[in-house]
Amino acid sequence: MATIHTDLEKEHLAHHEHVHHDDDHHESFVQKYIFSQDHKVISRQFLITAIIMALIGMTMSIIFRIQLAWPGEKFAFINAILGDKWAKDGILDPNMYLALVTIHGTIMVFFVLTGGLSGTFSNLLIPYQIGARDMASGFLNMLSYWFFFTSSVIMIGSCFINDGPASAGWTVYPPLSALPEGIPGSKLGMTLWLISMALFIVSSLLGSLNYIVTVVNLRAKGMKMTRLPLTVWSFLITAIIGVLSFPVLVSCVVLLIMDRSFGTSFYLSDIYIGGRPLDNMGGSPILFEHLFWFLGHPEVYIVIMPAFGITSEIISTNARKPIFGYRAMIGSLLAIGFLSCIVWAHHMFVTGMSPFLGSVFVFTTLLIAIPSAVKAFNYITTLWKGNIQFTPAMLFSIGLVSSFITGGVTGIILADSTLDITVHDTYFVVAHFHVVMGLSAIFGMFAGVYHWFPKMFLRMMNKKLGYLHFWLTFMCSYGVFLPMHFVGLAGVPRRYYTNSNFPIFDSIVDINIVITICAIVGGLAQLIFVFNFFYSIFRGEKAPQNPWNSNTLEWTTPMANIHGNWPGELPTVHRWSYDYSKPGAERDFIPQTVPLQEGEQDGGEH
Repeated sequence: MATIHTDLEKEHLAHHEHVHHDDDHHESFVQKYIFSQDHKVISRQFLITAIIMALIGMTMSIIFRIQLAWPGEKFAFINAILGDKWAKDGILDPNMYLALVTIHGTIMVFFVLTGGLSGTFSNLLIPYQIGARDMASGFLNMLSYWFFFTSSVIMIGSCFINDGPASAGWTVYPPLSALPEGIPGSKLGMTLWLISMALFIVSSLLGSLNYIVTVVNLRAKGMKMTRLPLTVWSFLITAIIGVLSFPVLVSCVVLLIMDRSFGTSFYLSDIYIGGRPLDNMGGSPILFEHLFWFLGHPEVYIVIMPAFGITSEIISTNARKPIFGYRAMIGSLLAIGFLSCIVWAHHMFVTGMSPFLGSVFVFTTLLIAIPSAVKAFNYITTLWKGNIQFTPAMLFSIGLVSSFITGGVTGIILADSTLDITVHDTYFVVAHFHVVMGLSAIFGMFAGVYHWFPKMFLRMMNKKLGYLHFWLTFMCSYGVFLPMHFVGLAGVPRRYYTNSNFPIFDSIVDINIVITICAIVGGLAQLIFVFNFFYSIFRGEKAPQNPWNSNTLEWTTPMANIHGNWPGELPTVHRWSYDYSKPGAERDFIPQTVPLQEGEQDGGEH
C-alpha cells in the first residue's frame, strides 16, 4: 500500500505542479469554470445546481400545499406558472397535483440532498482535509458533475411535455409506473424520469468511486485513518454505501423499462384494463419494492451521513472542545452503514409480509437506533460546558441535532410493524421522514455552506442575515411538520388531492391552513439565504485565512483558488483534528500541522 501511495502521489504531484504553473495562463473560461477538473470548482458547480433545484422543488411543494389548504379556490399565480392545461382558472388539476408531489420528492431526495450535499462537500473537503492536490481522477470528477447536471435538466424538462411529468409518487411503484396507458403521468414523463435517474446513478457511482480511491490512496504524510476528520469518515462511508446500493436501483429501473417497452412482466401481476387482461402477467410489484427500498433505505443514510460529518466538525470547532468519543463516532458511522443495508423491508410492513419476517426487520430497525443515539449523545456532550460560538453554521448544526432527535423518536414508532401498519399511509410517515431526513440533511447542508463559504468563495456571508435565515427556517419547519404528525394520527391519508370529500376530516382543515402558511413563510425565508449567498460571492467581506480558528488542513491553504491547493510541498500531519482548548497550550486550537510536543498524546490514538 505504501508503494501505491508513493507512486500515486508522485504522479499526482507532477501533474498538478504542471497544472499550477500553466493553467492560470492558458485555460479558457470554459475550461476553468465549466468543464473544470478542479475539485473546488466542481464543488461549487454541484452546490449552485442543487440550490436551483431546491428552489424549483420548494415551489412545487408550496403549490400543492395551497391546494390542500384551500381546495377548489382559484389562485391566479398557479395558473401563471402551470398554464390553462394544468391549472384552469387557477385551480390545480388532480393529475398535476400527483405529478408535483412526485417531482418534488425526487428533486429533494436525489438532486438536492444526495447530489447537492455529497457532491458539494465531498468534492470540496476530501482533498483539502486529507492533504491531497485534488481527487484521484479529475476527469471522472468532471464527468460526475455533468451526468448530474444532464440528469437535472432531463428531470425538469419532463415537466414541460404535453402529458405532464411522472406521477406515480417519488417511489414510482408499479403498476402505475409500468403501464403507460395507466394515467397521463405514466407516459413519456415516466420514461424521462427513468432516463434521468439512470444518469443520476452513473454520476453518483463515478463520484463515490473517486471519493473512496482518493481517501484510501492520497492522504498526506502522517494522515493516518485515526487522524481523519469525521467529515472525511462520513463521506467515505457514504460513498461505500452508494457503491453497494445504487447498482440495485439500476437493475430496478432496467426491469421497469423492460416491462414498459419490451413486453416483460417482472412487476405486472394479474391486471385488467377496460375488462381485458394484460397480455403479459405473472410478475409482482412487491419485487419492485424490495429492489427499490434496498437502495431506498441506505439512501436515507447516504443523505444524512454527510450532514453528520459536517455537524461533527462545526460543533467541535464552535464549542472549542474536542469532539466527544471520536472512535465511538467512527464506530457508529460504520454500524449505521452496515445496518442501513439490512432494514429496507420496514418500508413494506403493509405489503402482507409474514409476521415472522416483519419481526426480523423490526429488530434490525430498532438496532440502528443505537448508533444513531450514540451520535446524538456525543453531540450533546461535546456542547456541554463548551465555550460556544453561535455562528449561523453552529445554529444550523444544533438544529440538525434537534430535528434528528425529534424524527428519531417517531422512527421508533414506525419501526414497530403493528403501529406502522396503522399509520403507514398517513401524513404521520410524511412528517417523520421530512423531519429525520429532510430537515436534518438540509440543516447540515446550510451549516456546511455557512462554515466553508470562506474557503469556497474567499469571502464571508452576512451573519445577521444568516441568523434571520436560521430562526425563520427552524420555526417554520417545525410549524409545518409537527402538526403534520397529529394530522396523520387523525388518519388523514397522504397523496390525496383533497380531503374535503370526507366529513371526518373537516376538523383538520384549519391545521392544514396553518401548515401551508408556515410552508409559504419558510419558503420565502430561503430567499434570504439565496440573496446572502449570491451577494456575498461578489460583495461579501473578504475572508481571513482561518476565520473560525479551525485545526483542519483546508485552512492552511492560501486564500486563492489555485489548482493544486498548496503551492509548495504538501503538509505533514502530526495530530488529530480536534485539539481544541488543550490544557497547557498557548491557544485554544492547534492545527494538525503542528508537531506533538515531548510527552504529548495524540487525541486520535486513544
